[in-house]
Amino acid sequence: MKFIAVFCAFTLGASQALAVDFSKRPILRPDVKEVRTIMPLQRPYRATEAAPVVQVANNPSGFTQWVSRFKSRARAQGISSATFDRAFQGVRYDADVIKRDRNQSEFTKTLWDYLDSAVSASRVKNGKAALREHKATLDRIEARFGVDKEVVTAVWGLESAYGAVRGDKDLIGSLATLAYDGRRGKFFESQLIAALKILQSGDVAPRSMTGSWAGAMGHTQFIPTSYLAYAVDFTGDGKRDIWSDDPTDALASTAAYLARFGWVKGQPWGVEVTVPRGFNYALASREIRKSPDGWAALGIRGVDGRPVPNYGSASILLPAGANGAAFMIFKNFSVIERYNTADAYVIGVGHLSDRLKGGSKIQANWPRGDRALTFAERKELQQRLTRAGFNTQGIDGRIGPRTIEAVRSYQRSVGMAPDGYASLSILKKLR
Repeated sequence: MKFIAVFCAFTLGASQALAVDFSKRPILRPDVKEVRTIMPLQRPYRATEAAPVVQVANNPSGFTQWVSRFKSRARAQGISSATFDRAFQGVRYDADVIKRDRNQSEFTKTLWDYLDSAVSASRVKNGKAALREHKATLDRIEARFGVDKEVVTAVWGLESAYGAVRGDKDLIGSLATLAYDGRRGKFFESQLIAALKILQSGDVAPRSMTGSWAGAMGHTQFIPTSYLAYAVDFTGDGKRDIWSDDPTDALASTAAYLARFGWVKGQPWGVEVTVPRGFNYALASREIRKSPDGWAALGIRGVDGRPVPNYGSASILLPAGANGAAFMIFKNFSVIERYNTADAYVIGVGHLSDRLKGGSKIQANWPRGDRALTFAERKELQQRLTRAGFNTQGIDGRIGPRTIEAVRSYQRSVGMAPDGYASLSILKKLR
């Protein structure tokens, strides 16, 4: 379920009068070109979500035959011949989609580089302008769904640069190409079926159903299955229109999505904190939760020096280890994760929403001398940890809880702070 709206909204480039840099939604990284005006930000790659390696159909010559076979599967799931034929009229294998899909696996970006773009001065400025322009609509959405309007606006800002870059790829063509290609064929075929159901419902015409090369749609980049489950008609015109220039239905759908997964209005996603000297870094784990008072008893304070107010049960997150910013994160952090599981994305949405409310920049320094590990280096790290007796329980290039715990154990064994941060310095020490 956590992967439901996460997989696909990887944006292209476009221009608008307002000045911004990139747009961001982590995961499958598209080809992002620089423009002078505005773009959505490329998503940071999430190491825990590496695509499985399967057989790839490199030859487009069989695409037409695949479409014919797929039609029978679509018909079995309730898609009429008329809907199918209308949707596939003029659709061809799109080599550009495959090129973008191939050119993503080794893209990595540090959290701080990501946040520099995600919460840039221009993105904050344009977000405040969007809040003013759509105040009445956002106020109604907040009242209806109980999701803070700044959070909805922040998602909009990272997904499509406030609607500037929604993707102009024909969605049926992109999804059909990816489903035929086979690398994640089952996933993309399920999205293609969902897209056909959307067309059959009459919410949008086939050629107006556009989006990113990877199948994400509209102002807030819903994938088709998420659209079917969570999109709403907030304008009352009988259609759930997330594609048009009017962002109302898209923003309401995003609020409905977050509300469905338990958004707590008024609760922060997280609060930047300071960690005392001598802190037991093993406590910085998503599995360990305490009240803010409980953390205060261990010396953890907000960056203003005061105890964090009692917003509910919380964990301590050290996304860059002991040498970067620390956050006390609450339930709403996990709710944003339902949109995208990358920590960088959640922090990006959360911090941008704080800035839109008038909050300050992150106070702590980042270890800017570090660089992100490549996929090959992550696998090497796992191999070397396991050989040294710190079993990662898999060599897959994914920095998940088991690898983090293995890093912690290794750090303890050599007298380092056990923060679990899988850095290049750890890899070099293991070599």
